[in-house]
Amino acid sequence: MRKLIYIFIAVCLISIQGCDDGDIITVELEFDDEFSACEGVSDLVLYKTKDDPSESLSVLISDLTLDEILAVESNDSLELALGATFYYRTYSDESLPSTLFCNDIPDEVTITSSESDACTAEILTVLTKDDEDGILASLEDLDGDGDLTNDDTDGDGLPNYIDWDDDGDNILTEDENPDPNGDGDLEDAQDTDGDGIPDYLDADDDDDGVLTRDEENDSQDQRPNNDITNSDVGADYLNPAVAETVPATAYREHTIYYTYLVTVNLQEISLSFLSQDDFDFGVLSDSGLTSSESVTPDFE
Repeated sequence: MRKLIYIFIAVCLISIQGCDDGDIITVELEFDDEFSACEGVSDLVLYKTKDDPSESLSVLISDLTLDEILAVESNDSLELALGATFYYRTYSDESLPSTLFCNDIPDEVTITSSESDACTAEILTVLTKDDEDGILASLEDLDGDGDLTNDDTDGDGLPNYIDWDDDGDNILTEDENPDPNGDGDLEDAQDTDGDGIPDYLDADDDDDGVLTRDEENDSQDQRPNNDITNSDVGADYLNPAVAETVPATAYREHTIYYTYLVTVNLQEISLSFLSQDDFDFGVLSDSGLTSSESVTPDFE
C-alpha cells in the first residue's frame, strides 16, 4: 500500500474563534497501488477507493477507451500523454460500493468534499508475450544478443519464447523436461541421446535417424508421445530400436499468452493540500489484461 502524506498551510476563515496564520494541517492519503477502470459512453475513468475514512481518487479522460490503451503494436509498448481531470473526494459513508464509478452515484452515497484539477495523464502499457513452456523468456535468448525475436530453433516463424514446441518435433517443450527441478538452470535439461542437445531443442531425441515428429506409427495426430511399440521402453521417439518413418504433415496448435501492464503517472496536479509535478497513480488491475491466442505454424 502506498502512503502519501502532504502538508499544507491552512487558509482560515474569519470566525469567532479564528486561527493563527500558518497553522499546519497534515492530510494522509492511504490507497492501494492498484486502480480500476470504467468506460462510459465516450470517457474513461480510472479510480481507486478506500474506507475508514471513505475517500476516492479518480482520473477522467475524455474520448478514450480501454481497448485504445491496450492497442500495443509490435514494439510491445505504448505511451500516451493525454489531457485529463484529477478528482479527490471524501464521503460521509463508512464504506463505498464497488460500483461507485461504474454506475450513477447511488442515493445513499454522500460526497462531503470534492476537489479537482486539470492534469496530463501519462499512460504506459507494456505487453509481455510468453508460451508458458516452463522456461523463462530470458533463458530463450540462445545467442545472447538480448533480442528474443531472432531465436527460432525450428524455423516455424514463432520465436522460441512464444513457441510451445521449440524444436518443432510435436512434443511440447514443457513435456521434454527442460528444467526438471524447476530451479531456472537448464544445464540439467533432459538429453535422451546424450548428444549435448537437450530434447526440447533436438529434432531427433533418440538419435535413430528419424525425426521425432515422424515417429507416429499408430496414430498420426501430431502427438508422437502416444505412439508406443514397446511399453517397457516408452514412446517410439525415445526408443532408438524403433526407426519407422511416418512423415508428419502438420505442426501442433500453439497457444501464446498475453499480459498487459498499465501504469499511470499524472503531471502537474494542484489541489488545496497537494501540489506535485509527478504523481504515481499506480497500476491498472483488470481481468481483461490477460488473454491468449491460438496459432498453428505453417508446416514445411
